[in-house]
Amino acid sequence: MTQKIQSVPSVSVSYAANGSSTKANAMGMRPMQERAYEKRGEQYLLIKSPPASGKSRALMFIALDKLANQGLKQAIIVVPERSIGASFHDEPLTQFGFWEDWHVEPRRNLCDAAGGDNGGKVNSVEAFLKSDDKVLVCTHATFRFAVDRFGVEAFDDRLIAVDEFHHVSSDSDNKLGHHLGAFIARDKVHIVAMTGSYFRGDAVDVLSPQDEAKFDTVTYTYYEQLNGYRYLKHLDIGYFFYSGSYAEDILKVLDPNQKTIIHIPSVNSRESTKDKMKEVEHIIENLGDWQGADPVTGFQLVKTEDGRTLRIADLVDDDKNKRDRVSTALKDPTQKNNRDHVDIIIALGMAKEGFDWIWCEHALTVGYRSSLTEIIQIIGRATRDAPGKTRARFTNLIAEPDASEQAVTEAVNDTLKAIAASLLMEQVLAPRFEFRSKASTNEPTDGFDYGDEGYQPDKCNVGFNEEKGKFQIEIKGLAEPKSEEATRICEEDLNEVITAFVQDKTALERGLFDKELVPEELTISRMGKIIKDKYPELDEEDQEAVRQHAIAALNLTQQAAHIATSGDGEPGANTALIDGVRKFAMDVRELDIDLIDRINPFGEAYSILAKAMSEESLKQVAAVIGAKRATMTLEEARVLSKRALKFMQERGRLPSITSTDPWEKSMAEGVAFLARMKAEAARG
Repeated sequence: MTQKIQSVPSVSVSYAANGSSTKANAMGMRPMQERAYEKRGEQYLLIKSPPASGKSRALMFIALDKLANQGLKQAIIVVPERSIGASFHDEPLTQFGFWEDWHVEPRRNLCDAAGGDNGGKVNSVEAFLKSDDKVLVCTHATFRFAVDRFGVEAFDDRLIAVDEFHHVSSDSDNKLGHHLGAFIARDKVHIVAMTGSYFRGDAVDVLSPQDEAKFDTVTYTYYEQLNGYRYLKHLDIGYFFYSGSYAEDILKVLDPNQKTIIHIPSVNSRESTKDKMKEVEHIIENLGDWQGADPVTGFQLVKTEDGRTLRIADLVDDDKNKRDRVSTALKDPTQKNNRDHVDIIIALGMAKEGFDWIWCEHALTVGYRSSLTEIIQIIGRATRDAPGKTRARFTNLIAEPDASEQAVTEAVNDTLKAIAASLLMEQVLAPRFEFRSKASTNEPTDGFDYGDEGYQPDKCNVGFNEEKGKFQIEIKGLAEPKSEEATRICEEDLNEVITAFVQDKTALERGLFDKELVPEELTISRMGKIIKDKYPELDEEDQEAVRQHAIAALNLTQQAAHIATSGDGEPGANTALIDGVRKFAMDVRELDIDLIDRINPFGEAYSILAKAMSEESLKQVAAVIGAKRATMTLEEARVLSKRALKFMQERGRLPSITSTDPWEKSMAEGVAFLARMKAEAARG
């Protein structure tokens, strides 16, 4: 067995579980759905809401109104994969107070039909367009082929609803993004776009800025969703480092008593042993004695040491018939509310977005996922509300950098990406921020709690609105946005700005490992450059306002989290982060933007990393990053490496990248430089 895994307790949040997000109004709408329905008259609507918040049903309400009251002929629901099409099966909405039921003719849900996306299914789209039927459900692929064949004009006066909208991008290679741009340019359809994650910092923008400006946005935050559950009160997100094979260490973080989805790594990834079947077998064998497979469901039956029989769904098996039987059993609607139906699901590319298993308590993922969107989708598997389920967690197993490993630079990159994801998830799970400049004319706002002493005109106040899940924070010297677009960014898109910043490798590397760093080089210069590149249409004043709002949101969340986790005992539900922000604001003489700019945004992340990673691995990470900053030639590196070899012969150790001796540090930089060049050459 390898050394004991250490955890990075990167995010741990508590919620009130007040039941508000699960309560329906007189028409059967939950709060998010009601909020979206209020915007049903918009031609272009973007719904940004977490997994399990009810986006599918929200679309049903909106689509029925557009068909009945807004003059649209038909509604076409577009989903990324066939399995998600089940979310749009018939729903008896009138039973819960709405004025019409949701109905899709069986032949018009093409996700239920056999065959490929091209050919017959495209013909079915054509037949639907010529028919009197009102609703069609198909995959993104089928829709793309249909638009290619019939042109955008064939869809005039119809609703195009795109589920899991983050699959779209404005990149010229993204066909669906290109088609949506053409629909918007023609301006003869209505579009409803839905996503649980709209992190454009992942890759290319989803929409061009001019197209995005046409959309009205409905935002329902993770905080509102989780705070309003009935049962789930705690969510923990942790990163665990391992060395050797993950299959040996996974059981140190896998609790067989928790309902768990395990996502094993892609066979092309560094974490994979290149034999996915053996990896699954190893996990099953170490959980207990295999008892065979259930003949009906195909689930693997494993008897544990305490005499329980685990039911394990293997979605990795290459035998399509076996895998389909297991997949069908997992979707069995009669078992949806049966907690004992299955205990552990092992998957590779499946069981992510759109996969609904309310009992899942633990999403365990091996290897870093390059997309924050994918991480949010995976975490969303565990954040369903269910009776008796008070705590959920996401665990990411990541290979610890190893000096002997050829792909050491890749390992370091994965570590940095994990830290970035941790910072972003902390931001995603926190309440929203409303910043305003401190002024003598400011007054308290109805609905905000300003603490025991109430609103104080002579101080920078911190208010919190429990119902809206929103902070109101006064900051001296804060630049206010002037334009409508800058105001929208500060209100809706701060997380997207922060995503771009913390995923900027230069900022992250320097913030974590440059001991001579002046924080303003990141908070002002680097963040400023990112915002100028991201929003070139804004003038300098608005760019500065967006920068200040974004860095305030990031740094205040980090400082509050540090305060919340450094106290004695477990904080009360739903108060730790709020109390942390208030305490930070009270502990400083005056909360001003200059003070916020002087905080290293990555300081808290480094302290967590230093506790979680072995000292040797931490040095290795510092060495790789130090070498990337070093400006030296290959020949200089070879000379320094030779001197380093002599140093080791004399001292019994390699030079240290963190040494106070400039010469020793230079030798270490030369060694790290050569190691990086070698690793890059090996990867081609």
